[in-house]
Amino acid sequence: MSRLAKLVFQRVIVVAFFILLQLAVLLATVLWLSEYRRWIQVVSAVLSILTIVYLLYDRTNSSYKIAWIILILAFPVAGICLYFTFGGRRLNLRTRQGMHQAEDMVRENLWQENLISDNLKNLSDPAAASAAYLYNVSGYPVYDNTETEYFPLGDLLYPKMLEELQKAEKYIFLEYFIIGEGVMWDGILKILKEKAQQGLDVRVLYDDFGCITTLPSGYDKYLRKLGIQARVFNPFVPVLSGRLNNRDHRKLMIIDGKVGFTGGVNLADEYINRRERFGHWKDCGLMLRGEAVWAMVVMFLSQWDTSTGQLEDVAALRPAYPYRLAGGEGFVQPFCDTPLDNEDISECTLLTLFQRAVKSIYMMTPYLILDDKISAALLTAAKTGLDVRIITPHIPDKWYVHAVTRAHYEMLTEAGVRIYEYTPGFIHSKVYLVDDRYAVTGSVNLDFRSLYLHFENAVYLFDATCIEAIGEDFQRTFEVSEEITWRKCRNTSLFQRLFRAAL
Repeated sequence: MSRLAKLVFQRVIVVAFFILLQLAVLLATVLWLSEYRRWIQVVSAVLSILTIVYLLYDRTNSSYKIAWIILILAFPVAGICLYFTFGGRRLNLRTRQGMHQAEDMVRENLWQENLISDNLKNLSDPAAASAAYLYNVSGYPVYDNTETEYFPLGDLLYPKMLEELQKAEKYIFLEYFIIGEGVMWDGILKILKEKAQQGLDVRVLYDDFGCITTLPSGYDKYLRKLGIQARVFNPFVPVLSGRLNNRDHRKLMIIDGKVGFTGGVNLADEYINRRERFGHWKDCGLMLRGEAVWAMVVMFLSQWDTSTGQLEDVAALRPAYPYRLAGGEGFVQPFCDTPLDNEDISECTLLTLFQRAVKSIYMMTPYLILDDKISAALLTAAKTGLDVRIITPHIPDKWYVHAVTRAHYEMLTEAGVRIYEYTPGFIHSKVYLVDDRYAVTGSVNLDFRSLYLHFENAVYLFDATCIEAIGEDFQRTFEVSEEITWRKCRNTSLFQRLFRAAL
């Protein structure tokens, strides 16, 4: 076992031990209180009613509330304890202050050019409405004059990343959920070290939980020794808390404020098929060049400053953009989503696109965990005759999540939705294409954690140059995937269907 593997293994064991210890103490407390059954029943009944009433008036997703209500009714004392430990979106003062500072940073450094929004409205009222929603709730405007390039595989994205990193002249910002030592990260780190030695502002922000099995504890200190500014987002400590759920799932690479990358690709070897885990790993990436990259810069700095507790002169980092880029067709709108407010931006954006579709809805997602609103939109679209297709993995990375994904197949296929499983392996792409004109791609999965608990980012596209390449990628992927028909779903054993439904 390598030194890195030993360090990671030791950390995982320590964290798991303390979490299990706290759960054991919580269980022991519940059992001890059960000795006072009479009083506990009265108190727990009152608390259960109050908690359920609170939940009913909370502005969270209905499926989320129903799950907690069932748990509280089944196990009143334990359910209440677990809810107030892990549930809700209660913020401490420091977090609220950081969130307000981030919001202020976005509003002060980003604004909507009326000419761009007017031009978009002249082309498409639905596209303009979605762009207006994103700007009003998140502060991120829609841009033109931005080149877009879509990469259907991480294998193709990685060389372009290296090429653009080599061109950096002022700064490089990276924000990722997973960084893993290996071919991919070594190639990137080599350039980061060189650029830091040349005096460039190089920063890396990574999620602690996402890297708990891929990087040793204290890796940020190692990066700082190399001249790279590094921060760990939401350090994972073995204390039961709802903050454990709020992970930074974003994927951002920004060079000089002129070029930006996002998509589903993390910085680890499986994403470029240098390491095989679940067959062939299909992921996607998007490169922006032009004015929309400035939104990515502000997005990164708002998260960075929240992590450091310091504020900086953001405007000083804004580059000069060419008046008109040759390939800057269409409209591009980077945006982000946070679990610390009551606005489910990613879900609402996708839901609006699905509801306004007139021809087709195509989706690639590694996880298909649907709530009532998304389900209703997809079912209605299929029943009205739209071409609705969804691609999911055939070889999963998490068997239990894949079981829940497959639990939705029968309902969807019965309504006319066409389901495909990517037979070569695992599909990690998060791409949503509507009517061959609208698209959303980034870090957002169709599952509860991504839509409600994680920090996410994506790009909304309308008539952008890359839309054609996205459509071609869907067609190629359909050809190598197995279609799961309603009849195949019905042939699944009763036990499997019940098991999936229970999950």
